[in-house]
Amino acid sequence: MKIWAYKKIVTEMLDLLDEGIHVIDSHGNTILYNKAMAGLEHMATKDVIGKGFKDVFPDIPSGESTMLEALHHRKSTWDHEQEYLNRDKRKVTTVNSTIPVMEAEHVLGVIEISKDVTGFRQMSHEILDLKGQANKIGAARAKNAPVLNSGKTPLGTAQRKHKAHQRSHYSFEDIGGANVDFLETLFIAKKAAENDHTVLISGETGTGKELFAQSIHYASARKNAPFLAQNCAALPESLLEGILFGTAKGGFTGATDRDGLFVQAAGGTLLLDEISAMPYALQGKLLRVLQERYVRPVGGVADVPTDLRIIATINEPAEALIRTGRLRQDLYYRLNVIRIDVPPLRLRRDDISLLADAFLAKYSRMDGKNLRRLSKPAEEKLQAYDFPGNVRELENMIMAAVSLSGEEDILEAERIALPALTTDSAVPARNFSESALNLPAWLARVEADILMETTARCGGNITRAAADLGIKRQTLQHKLRKISQTP
Repeated sequence: MKIWAYKKIVTEMLDLLDEGIHVIDSHGNTILYNKAMAGLEHMATKDVIGKGFKDVFPDIPSGESTMLEALHHRKSTWDHEQEYLNRDKRKVTTVNSTIPVMEAEHVLGVIEISKDVTGFRQMSHEILDLKGQANKIGAARAKNAPVLNSGKTPLGTAQRKHKAHQRSHYSFEDIGGANVDFLETLFIAKKAAENDHTVLISGETGTGKELFAQSIHYASARKNAPFLAQNCAALPESLLEGILFGTAKGGFTGATDRDGLFVQAAGGTLLLDEISAMPYALQGKLLRVLQERYVRPVGGVADVPTDLRIIATINEPAEALIRTGRLRQDLYYRLNVIRIDVPPLRLRRDDISLLADAFLAKYSRMDGKNLRRLSKPAEEKLQAYDFPGNVRELENMIMAAVSLSGEEDILEAERIALPALTTDSAVPARNFSESALNLPAWLARVEADILMETTARCGGNITRAAADLGIKRQTLQHKLRKISQTP
């Protein structure tokens, strides 16, 4: 086969890859440049092939180019984040692996494989800025918060609900239940609030793990410092690392100084939700932070001391997560100082009616209805259901039933709609790397989560939620309506 045929086959093969491929020869001239790289750098292949690297990228200093470092100094780099301007002065952020191709002591050429993280890095900055703003708002509110009573008001009464509206967070007063095992769990959580140890909360989705985490924080000596939360399943590794640890100016090309959540939560508590969804390599870096009490920003060389409490959550048994390689065993031992196991609702059926009554009072008042109690058949219908979505599912079920009710004062069984999905047929949540969603779709999902969480925290008060979010009331209503119509 002739050389031109080999080259065409290789070129066609490289164009099938999602990663950008850029190959230069020993003189620094480009000999391969695939479609993915052309799209990443907003360049036309014909404008790069056969051209010298410095002719195409004149704004990149030689000492900051991974390709030129490999060519001139035989230096390999792996997973190196780089931000630079292409020939059209467009900013590009990539994660590169660059390898010199050697024959004896001679460099024959350089291969660079690039992943485009421009959108991820922008989203990282936006998330950190939003969390920073929320942190400041929360601190200001805490400083000016009214003094509340001792919290002895029974669950579900108007006085207690009014207090909930005055707060922007959850406390132990918001945790309802009389089941013996659940009360034991609550006792452990309250004891955890008396010390400063790391906490691992285990429980199925919808059992209220974040409610427990917030309650521990706001009952602890750190209550006047920030409480920040990050879901580890929602973001890819390159983005999550920057959000947690921050970035350092000068650490890599185009980097800026941005405090990560470990710094933003200084003096307070950082909740790492779904810790087992954190990439395995990043779990190792987290372990080092927990052991040494220092954090190093991405691209930085200096360690920053940390003073915060870590609370982590898992939604599967720890033993299974360790066995399947989703949770590092050494990280588990570091996190599992105080273990809180929140029982699923199906194992505390004596709490179903209690919680249902509380949710009925809450949403009846919010919707201006006159519902006072559930009928006996309605209670029996709830007791016969397994609630794979746990307390969250029960609350949503009662909220929907109240909204569909009329002028009656008793909620009947026919108003309660049981979902068609069962535990066996439910589709498990997927993390970013497993999803086919593109970046705009993920941004829409992040926005939806923030809008719904804020609205729920404000007890469904649209005016207050809009004020918290810094948007118009009509805008929030429109966005929530759109979210509800999304399949």
